[in-house]
Amino acid sequence: MQQVEMISLEDLIPQDHNYRKFIKIWSFTYVEKHLKKLEKDNSFKGYGLLRLFKCLLLQFMENISDRELERYIQENTSAKWFCCFNLSEKTPDHTVFCKIRAKIGTKLLSKIFTELREQLKKQGLMNEVFTFVDATHLISKANLWEERDQAIAAKYEKLNN
Repeated sequence: MQQVEMISLEDLIPQDHNYRKFIKIWSFTYVEKHLKKLEKDNSFKGYGLLRLFKCLLLQFMENISDRELERYIQENTSAKWFCCFNLSEKTPDHTVFCKIRAKIGTKLLSKIFTELREQLKKQGLMNEVFTFVDATHLISKANLWEERDQAIAAKYEKLNN
């Protein structure tokens, strides 16, 4: 017997969840303004650049590879909510994340994360002794994620042969 129930994704996410806290403290207006310039050339119009940026933000916050991110968004209700996906909506596969990261570029990503830092400082949620604005960390994480994805792909290939 199959049961049907009307549910709201909004109601499934606890009020004290870290993703809710993050959305309350960070305005995505700055991000939207900059991504809008890239939107006309977006080959992933079904998802929208802001949604895909939120996926990349989750990837950074959770320190997961592109393949892990694909699965995380598919299986995690709070991740779907954060990235504005419905419960049954098809989510991006791992190849989309690499492509969108390259499309946005490390320079713009660095500007966006600098703006995040500034917003956190203005709200008294972050103090700094030293500031280093460098996208190298983002690049090195992306390289690490790529290596992790290759290992996962090799593992699946072995299992399937």
